[in-house]
Amino acid sequence: MRNVAVALLMSLLAAGCATQAPKHTATSAVEFLYPNTREPVDQPAVPTLALPLRVGIAFVPGTASNANLALTEKRKTDVLDEVANHFRKLPYVKSIEVIPSAYLRPKGSFANLDQIRTMYGVDVVALVSYDQTQFTDQGLLSLTYWTVVGAYIVRGQKNATHTMLDTVVYDIRSRKLLFRAPGLSEIQARSTLVNMSEQLRKNSEDSVTEATADMIKNLDTQLVSFQAKVKERPEEFRVVESSGYRGGGAIDLWLLALLVAAASGGLVSRRLR
Repeated sequence: MRNVAVALLMSLLAAGCATQAPKHTATSAVEFLYPNTREPVDQPAVPTLALPLRVGIAFVPGTASNANLALTEKRKTDVLDEVANHFRKLPYVKSIEVIPSAYLRPKGSFANLDQIRTMYGVDVVALVSYDQTQFTDQGLLSLTYWTVVGAYIVRGQKNATHTMLDTVVYDIRSRKLLFRAPGLSEIQARSTLVNMSEQLRKNSEDSVTEATADMIKNLDTQLVSFQAKVKERPEEFRVVESSGYRGGGAIDLWLLALLVAAASGGLVSRRLR
């Protein structure tokens, strides 16, 4: 009887593990911006970028049911501050406002962003979303993350934590996507049934940290690429300078360095003569 009881218990445990669904928490920029479809409803207009830009940054709103314990409000603020610091160092950005999540409502779309533009006086908004899945069963093959540029398929592996943080930057008036910077992380770890919850919580926090670092790295790359794209494709972006703005971008600094080098070379040659 003891052997039968042990065998029955093991069968129940195995069945429970085999049918355990992945733990999934997410917020979606797609659902926020395009609540009734996965595609833009209207063709975006050509954006007019008035330099220096005024930028707002916020997390895409979620609900209590999709809250991520690793992304507390303080952790979200820290992530937004990291992203904001990369905008503040740009010479063509006048100001950046960190917008509380409470000011954005689920499925608020661009009507909500128009309110933010009026309230904060921003031209461009950076929206940060997250998607995290923790697999504890090898039988679940894959899940799909939906982003503003299409689907991203994640393969499931036992005791694996997948995290995506995604920053999308829009010109509010034109509804034009300027660029995006995703950050990805995959952490695999072994654990016993006794410490499963503790290990999953640690994996969740570590995965958020890795995804944030990857997103910041990609943000630097995308900011450089965006500057080049604006100069190379004048038909897609209209740039105007606000009253009192005198530039000061990377090209200006490069020219200044050349002038200084030329002046120094001329001074040295005169001294040699």
